Order: sequence, then structure tokens, then C-alpha cells
Amino acid sequence: MQCTWSDTLMDSNITFINLAFNDGQIKFDVSIWIIALLVAVLAVPVYRFYNHTKKYKLVKIRLKIPGIGNAEFTPNDEDIQVAHQIWTQLVTRKAAIKINPEEDVITEVYDSWYALFTTTRELISSIPIKYLEEESTKQLISISTDVLNKGLRPHLTTWQVKYRNWYKHQEEKLKTKTTQELQKEYPFYTELIDDMLLVNENLIDYAQQLKIVIGSKVK
Repeated sequence: MQCTWSDTLMDSNITFINLAFNDGQIKFDVSIWIIALLVAVLAVPVYRFYNHTKKYKLVKIRLKIPGIGNAEFTPNDEDIQVAHQIWTQLVTRKAAIKINPEEDVITEVYDSWYALFTTTRELISSIPIKYLEEESTKQLISISTDVLNKGLRPHLTTWQVKYRNWYKHQEEKLKTKTTQELQKEYPFYTELIDDMLLVNENLIDYAQQLKIVIGSKVK
């Protein structure tokens, strides 16, 4: 005895599934179109997974700033975008550009650092919500905020207001001296500059670490 069941598309002659019972045996045939459809459906999540895990290499971040731990993660597209934007801010400001005390103006360095602080916060806050649960994005955000809070903020808290308050009362001296000459008269100039150069060195290192993230694409 043979019993056959099949499912066809509308009035076409294409059989998608054929189920037959013949002498106690079951014969089950699936159309190549069904197989192709299943492959296509499964290919999407597989591609997304592969695209996420294989597009970029594992990166290892080692920062010199005290209190900031090391990090290892495989970045995603958003991480690369944010890292590149922060890196651009660093290398185009008096942050990751080596400071020369003989030529650079302290107030201009502080203005540049403030702009870096503001821009970095804006870049972090603009990260789409869907990435905030990604481990790599969490680590990048943690590193970036730690650099601001543990790398920049302590110096700014200790020196910026004190120096600016002193400097604004020296306007008369600028008639006979350059800004670079005048700033050396600040009573704590040596201590301020030593700390500023240390922060500068750490920010240069930070930019180099971000460059590793940016260049992590699998070739």
C-alpha cells in the first residue's frame, strides 16, 4: 500500500515536500528550493557572527597611566570609528603632540586639553545603544573615560585654575615679555611643567594604543 502527501506552490508543478508511505517504509523528499531557502536564512546570522568575530583581530592595550588596567578585546566597526575619532583629536591637538616648554603656551595647552575632554565625552555619548552591551565597546569606553579621569583630570584639578588665576594678573608684563618668557615666572613653573610633560607622554602613548585598535582589521 502506498500513501503519498506533497505540498506544491499554488498552481505550479513544483513540489516542495513529498512524504510517501510504501509497505511500512517512509520516504521523505524535500525540494532543492526548500534547502536553498533554509541555507539563505541560516546564512544571515552565520555571516553576522563571522563578520563580527573575524573582521578584526584581538588587540592588547597596555597604557602607562597609573590606575588604568590593561585590556584585550576584538573590536567592532563602532569601536574602530570611535577610536579613530579620538585618535584624530589627540594627534591634532597639544595632547599627543610633544610639548615644548620653550615654545608652547600653557594656557593654549589647557584650552586644547579641555577641547579633548569635551569631544571625547561627546563621542562616547554618541555610541549607539546596541553596542553598549558589546564587551569590546565596554572596554573601549572604560579606557577612554579612565584616560580623562585618571590621566587628565588630576593635573587640571591641581594646576589649571591656580595658573590661570596667576596669569590673568600678569597682563602688564606682556608689554615687555613674550608669553613663553612670562609663564616661566609662575612660582611653581617647574612643578607644573614636569607634571604637564608626564601627562603629555601618557597621552602620546594612549594615541599609539588607539592606533593599534584602528589597525586591527584582518587582512
